[in-house]
Amino acid sequence: MSFEPFLVVAFFVGYLFGSIPFGLVLTRLAGTADLRSIGSGSIGATNVLRTGNKGLAAGTLIGDALKGTLAVMICGYYGGPNAAMLAAFGAFLGHLYPVWLKFKGGKGVATYIGVLIALFWPAAVVFCVMWLATAATTRYSSLSALVAAFVTPLFLWWFGHPALASLFVVMTLLLFYAHRENVKRLQAGTESRIGQK
Repeated sequence: MSFEPFLVVAFFVGYLFGSIPFGLVLTRLAGTADLRSIGSGSIGATNVLRTGNKGLAAGTLIGDALKGTLAVMICGYYGGPNAAMLAAFGAFLGHLYPVWLKFKGGKGVATYIGVLIALFWPAAVVFCVMWLATAATTRYSSLSALVAAFVTPLFLWWFGHPALASLFVVMTLLLFYAHRENVKRLQAGTESRIGQK
């Protein structure tokens, strides 16, 4: 297989990995109500936390992150850096728009972190530190994610990774779009804080 066709394969491998809805699968196995009828209706870890089950939320966070990490590592191993980046983008899109759920998925934060871990792990550390610092001061999960995502491309560019920075500019814009309703609630002062159902 030549390199160029594998780039296409890498994207779709990433997309299929990213489309696995861990939050929905885990909550169904646990017998909770349909996750899409709770809170924001998202399938991500923050919304799983609103079920009151911290274990399920942690499992969702880990699963949604690792699916991105594994997709990037596998495709990068076989196809190199460009394949890894396309797999990362595919995994992120897969989480946002999973084919199995009529293209209505999560907000992408955990998968964003997961692909960062595989592509340039120091940036994932910076993301998590920024998220934790913002969450500690504001208790808004959505705002924490937006602040951390805004900083990520800048960090990648500063440390000499322009291709990754460009990729994460696009992913950050998509993440902001996925959080558009959260932004409206933040502006209105009606956004739920961490720990609220």
